[in-house]
Amino acid sequence: MSDLSQTSQALPDIPATRQKREQWYRQMGWWQDERLENRYQELVVDRLDETAVVDNHGGELTHGQLLRAAAALAHELSPRGIGASDRVLIALPNRVEWQIALLATLRLRAIPASIPITTDTNNLAHAVDLIGCRLLIATDEFNAPRRGDSYIDAIAATNSRPDLLMMARRGPHQWPLHRQPGRSGKPQPPLPCSEAVDHIAFTSSTTGHPKAVMHSANTLGALNQAFTGRFSLGPDQPIFMASPLGHSVGAYHGARLALFTGACLVLQDCWNPEQALEMIEQFGCAFTAAATPFLKDLVNAGWSGPAPKLNSLKSFLCGGAPVPPVLMEQARKQFPNTFVTNLWGMTEGGLVTSVPDSPREKIIATAGIGLPGLELQALDDAGRELPVNREGELVMRGPGVFFGYAGQDDLYRSSLTPDGFFRTGDLARIDEQGYVQVTGRLKDLIVRGGVNIAPIPIEDVLSRHPAIESVAVIGFPDDRLGERICAVIQSGEHKPALQELLSFCREQGLTKRNCPEVIRFVSDMPRTAGGKIRKVDLRAVINENDKDTASTGFPLAGK
Repeated sequence: MSDLSQTSQALPDIPATRQKREQWYRQMGWWQDERLENRYQELVVDRLDETAVVDNHGGELTHGQLLRAAAALAHELSPRGIGASDRVLIALPNRVEWQIALLATLRLRAIPASIPITTDTNNLAHAVDLIGCRLLIATDEFNAPRRGDSYIDAIAATNSRPDLLMMARRGPHQWPLHRQPGRSGKPQPPLPCSEAVDHIAFTSSTTGHPKAVMHSANTLGALNQAFTGRFSLGPDQPIFMASPLGHSVGAYHGARLALFTGACLVLQDCWNPEQALEMIEQFGCAFTAAATPFLKDLVNAGWSGPAPKLNSLKSFLCGGAPVPPVLMEQARKQFPNTFVTNLWGMTEGGLVTSVPDSPREKIIATAGIGLPGLELQALDDAGRELPVNREGELVMRGPGVFFGYAGQDDLYRSSLTPDGFFRTGDLARIDEQGYVQVTGRLKDLIVRGGVNIAPIPIEDVLSRHPAIESVAVIGFPDDRLGERICAVIQSGEHKPALQELLSFCREQGLTKRNCPEVIRFVSDMPRTAGGKIRKVDLRAVINENDKDTASTGFPLAGK
């Protein structure tokens, strides 16, 4: 197997065709053609009495219990027609049941699809149809945000009409749609290379609807393998995960990584920094990945333990929003035994981090270097590769990069360069050593607390307000969340107050997390010749004339 500390800059000539590149990934050991559930079962065969997964509400399973619970659930799903290549959408909170559902789906050779439990009804229905979902697994327990009847309403709005399983911790699971076993849902449309799809994860798009990112066991295995080598992970290094398992960070670097290494997965479903510190110490957690607000809250949290904060935590990967250098320095002082690094990546894959022996200035000022085999380039407007330290659009290609959007083949093809690099939509510089400095985004997505928020649906709602003549929604700098949702408004004499807008948005059906948190008023909107609002210019005007970035709004979801 290759040296997992190796970066793409040290690699030999890369094969030009996709088929040859995939052969090369196998030769390098990055693709092992190994199913995750098989690997996990072999890893824990002699450790069945050790803890496999635990949550902050008393749920706890050993490896043996997890395997038996997954087998029992698979046995329940199979007579209802769930089998190979069927898409199973998992909408569960961070509880042990999530891991049961994932492992059971994999055992059936079905395809797990992970989605945040906060997804609204409209986008949930869209996601179901996008992938041709056969089964939706949810719960109305554990402080879940919606009840079973709301899932039924979402399913009623779909063409796929999947079955619905409501998981329960105690007692039998419920099948509220009362369909006959073996007649679950409508026929599914085929997925490209469906035999290779091993996981679907949803991400935001500029239209507000989720994109369904398809990964194989090999692409996600390459990410898990690289993290295992880069951060010295194994069965004795428990993983703490407070990031939602419905997001790619939680699914890839929590649920699947724990199965890949055979480590204990420690779950928290509702963010509480004091409780997180206690759980990390109690279970000796060694690794986590989370968004910038989680790191800031841990820095600010009180601690009276005899050992330093996060004493057992060897690696903290912080992504989703830029980590201010001052926060990195605060974390270094408060967590002397923890390596804290930026994490740049996408649901589509890639992933860039620093390594423990990276120069301090690189750890603070850059996103890091790519995982083994990841090719990164900065392109100019004409699609040509730029020299080092020149800013351009960041593109990527490698063993851990996805291979398609389910139900959106044209979108996938349009996102690739002629030589197969994926256009990330981010602006970046790459230095001589391969360190990446992300400088901005071509996309208009707002990154709030590590979660992408599309502005268009919010703008659509606000434009209905009678006092608003024109509106643009942009990200407003925030030292904790990275960005907050800012509504820039052109109005008449009446300038609606924030609370008025919040009440209006909620009445119009906008979810709480998508409501504006900051409002600013302008006399005119900067526009293109075609009449489109130039958000780049608008951000510059707002930031230049607004030195005080203090804002009011809702706390991080889950608090």
